[in-house]
Amino acid sequence: MSFSFFKPSRPKTPQEVVRAVKDSLMALDTKTVVDVKALEKAMEEVEKNLVAVRCMLCGDGEVEPNIDQVSQLVLEVCKEDVLALVIHKLPNLGWEARKDLVHCWSVLLKQKVDSKYCSVEYIENHFELLDFLVVCYDNKEIALNCGLMLRECIKFPTLAKYILESASFELFFKFVELPNFDVASDAFSTFKDLLTKHGTVVAEYLTAHYDEFFDLYEKLLTSPNYVTRRQSLKLLSEFLLEAPNSHIMKRYVLEVRYLKVMMTLLKDSSKNIQISAFHIFKVFVANPNKPREVKVILAKNNERLVELLDNLSIGKGSEDEQFEEEKELIIKEIKRLSCQPILDS
Repeated sequence: MSFSFFKPSRPKTPQEVVRAVKDSLMALDTKTVVDVKALEKAMEEVEKNLVAVRCMLCGDGEVEPNIDQVSQLVLEVCKEDVLALVIHKLPNLGWEARKDLVHCWSVLLKQKVDSKYCSVEYIENHFELLDFLVVCYDNKEIALNCGLMLRECIKFPTLAKYILESASFELFFKFVELPNFDVASDAFSTFKDLLTKHGTVVAEYLTAHYDEFFDLYEKLLTSPNYVTRRQSLKLLSEFLLEAPNSHIMKRYVLEVRYLKVMMTLLKDSSKNIQISAFHIFKVFVANPNKPREVKVILAKNNERLVELLDNLSIGKGSEDEQFEEEKELIIKEIKRLSCQPILDS
């Protein structure tokens, strides 16, 4: 017969769980970090407390989460400024703790309390946290964690809008070309979400910042890095062809400098890049309101362009048939322009 001399411990309340997380994160101060034993003990506490938060938010595999406790936990996390604390302490956390944190972050943002996204509202009142997460792409140890957290934020229009209009957004043009491939790829995923998740928000941003944005974007399209050229060209097609951006597309295809970029990409050594470039180039050519400068460029380069397009093919199948039809129409229009009375340069 076995006897238990200890009563089972009382489950912690949401307030106690949040307080424990906050205290353990606060313990990761400068003094603790330089003392190896103290750091190990503090990290263990943080990991244990983040697991407790995760269990309360998501259940433990056997017991489902209690909705009332989850709501209370979300309110406490915001009230105690734990969202800000976890972001600022992120560089000090270990791998397991960061993994649990990212999972909790996703659940916290999506959780409604009385029809309100409390965590999102908290970030709306502390937008500097988004700037901090963006800048963390410069720290390869936590860059991927921050990327996941940012993409969760970008699902909400107000947060995406802030990042687009902040000074931090310009950093993405640097981060997508970082030498670390994993970090650069992750940064591009976040960059892509910013430009495709919320059509109206993106259209407003591009309208207000057209020149600055496309000046920077041209550098990606002409990058010596093949991956950067291919990804940025594909992304350009995606967001320019979105219905809310139709006025941006109409403005883009009036500009000779961008026509020249597409003509250069049509000559790229990569067939994939050539085909992606064609899908934007064709809009320049098919535009019924082509400015004189665009007509001049197309007419002067007609022989080389026709030769390039004649040699461009995507393979077999129905998709290829449509491509060939489009190509034929574009070649016909270029030839028509070249037969017009000579346009002064």
